[in-house]
Amino acid sequence: MSAKKKGKLSKAERDRIKNEEEEKRQKEEEQARLIAEQEEAERAEKERKVQEEHERLESKWDRYMRCDGSPDPSVPQEINTYISLWREMNDVEINDVLSQCALAFCLIDELEFLLNETPSSELNEEDVLQYKETILTLQSLIHSKHNKATEEILKHSSALADIETGNMQTVIKTKDVTLCLWANLNKNPRFKGYKFQEAGMAFELSKQLAVSDIAVRLLHTRYDHLSPPSPPLQTHTSPSIAESWPASLAESRQGQGEQEGEHGEETDSVLVAEEENQSVKSEGRKSTQSAVSVKEEASSAEMKAEGDGEKKPESPGGKTADGQDESTAAPQEREEDVMEEDAVDLHQYTPLGGVFYFDVFKLPPQPSLIKGWTITKLSETGLQVFPYPVELTPPQISGSGKLEDKEADSLTSPPVVVTITLPEGVMFLEEPQVARWDATGQQWKTDCISDVKHDKEEGKISFKMSTFHAFTLLQDSYVNMPFQSWELRPLGPNSALLTITAAISEVQITIKDDQCMLNIANTENNLSHIRGHWMTPSGLMRAMRRAGVNVFADEHSDRYVSVNEKAHQAEQAAYEQMALLSSVFAFAWSRWNAACGKDHLVIQVSEHLKTEPVAEEEWALYLLSARRSLRLKITEYSSAFEADLAEGTEFHSTFLHMVKDGISDSVLERVNQSRPLFIDCVHKLLCATRVLTYS
Repeated sequence: MSAKKKGKLSKAERDRIKNEEEEKRQKEEEQARLIAEQEEAERAEKERKVQEEHERLESKWDRYMRCDGSPDPSVPQEINTYISLWREMNDVEINDVLSQCALAFCLIDELEFLLNETPSSELNEEDVLQYKETILTLQSLIHSKHNKATEEILKHSSALADIETGNMQTVIKTKDVTLCLWANLNKNPRFKGYKFQEAGMAFELSKQLAVSDIAVRLLHTRYDHLSPPSPPLQTHTSPSIAESWPASLAESRQGQGEQEGEHGEETDSVLVAEEENQSVKSEGRKSTQSAVSVKEEASSAEMKAEGDGEKKPESPGGKTADGQDESTAAPQEREEDVMEEDAVDLHQYTPLGGVFYFDVFKLPPQPSLIKGWTITKLSETGLQVFPYPVELTPPQISGSGKLEDKEADSLTSPPVVVTITLPEGVMFLEEPQVARWDATGQQWKTDCISDVKHDKEEGKISFKMSTFHAFTLLQDSYVNMPFQSWELRPLGPNSALLTITAAISEVQITIKDDQCMLNIANTENNLSHIRGHWMTPSGLMRAMRRAGVNVFADEHSDRYVSVNEKAHQAEQAAYEQMALLSSVFAFAWSRWNAACGKDHLVIQVSEHLKTEPVAEEEWALYLLSARRSLRLKITEYSSAFEADLAEGTEFHSTFLHMVKDGISDSVLERVNQSRPLFIDCVHKLLCATRVLTYS
């Protein structure tokens, strides 16, 4: 009897065993689900890699089958032969030169595509070095050819002289280049300046230049071959950036310059300057100032010291977002940059619209007609820069110790005035800044420029320069940050729309499979070259940055933008899970994201199987962190933030598991049918915009 009682389990023990079995079953089911998800993720990743490899092979095959006579820039033998032949070619007729340069542009684009789109695992260091060296060589050759073609035109200026003005002026335009030339044949002391109507560019000269044997060139290239490809941050301890272009390329460029100096040492004082401008000198770039002014940086440092709660200055060094509370973190502190006054920080500012080369040359000897013979003086010096400001010998000072006004004026060289129309295909969201190229320091600087006037209605900008320089227009790279709001909603299977209401403009990016397309509303600017065109995510990012429509963060963004700092692990996990669900669920900005602390994220979520916008009542709030996720009881319009769990819901380890537990089988099937390339495309855009931190 006692043995029988002994073998009988109590109710509490039976409940305990039952609970243990239930927990064991749930644990096994959870493990099985995790294994299945891992296998599915591995399969999806494998499919994505296979698809990308297939597309790269197709691209290579298309390149092989092009058969248009152009070399393959990725094959050293072909591209080196092409460069050698082109360098030795003596054709200086401007239309032929521009046609040859157009081919070189295409080859540069191909190499940049390979560098940007090929996975790093498939590009060895030798290939990367070769591609970058080829790009620099082609860039140098292009500018060298432009100078030789310019010299050829100027040699025949008298034959091309205008009857009305007595001077020579000409404009030549292509898709990539606008060349404006003016030769001073008349030497009229009353000459003030000239306007190239077709090109929308003009200049004004001093009297000293108006009576000199000179030629003025305004060459607008819609590309930028001057700015460093990877501008380094200049600090006391950091020697270089890993991505900066190798120093060995500078030596190859210098050797190239020696080979091109066929017209003698004085030849091409311009070409020598070009080589200095174009070559990549790592040591020079290490000492180059990449910063805003010292005053701005000091002001920024003072602001940081005064406390996080104080609003950041609205200077070029940073911006503030309305409505951010104490959870809004200041940019991470870094070592103080070694700065040079007036140098431009290319991490903060972006050159837009290409480069304007503004040069004054000595006018080459002109042909003269003597007794039926045309006699031309041959010059072996090539195209020479005219020195300006002009060095003059000071006159004798009178007994009174004062100079006459006219004599005093003759001792100075007044600045030259330039007026240009803002380039097409670029969106200036604020008044552009002007910077000139410093060939010695290999950097853009804002000195030597004064009296800048921006005519917004006519889309023109004019300014004065103390001498002739290449110049460009700058815009704050983060002028459109932080964002006011954002939304990601599905448009159908493997299709979604990302809308970002930025600080100034609204940007919409349509995503379809592995491609994306820009749609930007309420703009008068002509962005037809990128708007409405399907591109890869990385291709679209580069195109938007070049067009001045930057909504993408990088490793330097938090130096210049006030961010709503979040834990990196939680933020990246959120983007991954949002991308996985983006075919079925809509996500949007929540004002409570700034109130929930650094370790948590708050987003609005709605199951959305329609193509119409999401109704306000369909949104629900979710709180995400690295440890767990939950649906919140509050709404977007509640009076205060509370992290209470919504009724009828429970905690989950991840946001993905939480959403999947509450959806139907048909919706889950649609989630599982999302193509890996589509998921990867959405994920790249979310990681690039970082909407959870920069809103």
